Amino acid sequence: MQTEGENMSVNITIQPTPNPNALKFILDKFVKTVGSSSYKSPLDAKDNQLASALFTIRGIDQIHFFENVITVSKFGFEDWDSAEPQVIETIQSMIVNHNPDYHDSDPEAERRMALTPDLLKIEEILDRTVRPGLQGDGGDLKTLSYNKEDHVLMIKYQGACGSCPSSSTGTLEAIKSILRDEFDPELDVYIAPE
Repeated sequence: MQTEGENMSVNITIQPTPNPNALKFILDKFVKTVGSSSYKSPLDAKDNQLASALFTIRGIDQIHFFENVITVSKFGFEDWDSAEPQVIETIQSMIVNHNPDYHDSDPEAERRMALTPDLLKIEEILDRTVRPGLQGDGGDLKTLSYNKEDHVLMIKYQGACGSCPSSSTGTLEAIKSILRDEFDPELDVYIAPE
């Protein structure tokens, strides 16, 4: 679906994701020029006016900015029929004042500086193979720990991946397969509980 109009500042194409509770709003303008941003609450988004405004829509659960895509996740009890037009209207009204060059603090960079060499290698593999697809669908993952003796990697999903039904089946199996091929043939991957 594409929305167009004489007074609209941006064209928006809406695309589904593997998560039925998440939609990608693809703009003809960048919303984040470098990296990505995930917001799980209005407090997380307090420095991003566009994200803050999206959280005022009833039922919005998470928001993810990546390049020219805003992925919006909603709670399962809400329907897209009422939320989708409000998301479009909010983006249209707020995009004029949104600076895509904004800078979030980067706790991920700080986290990676403290990782073990094994976890750094795992992150490099995930950055190259898995993350582009997850980020393209409005999500991501974070490695939490790797136990070398037990060959167990603990991960946590972010953004739309956190509530996606395939995150605990197909996506998890793909992650295991890639990491077994490129890192540890005996590796097992588990999703950390919330």
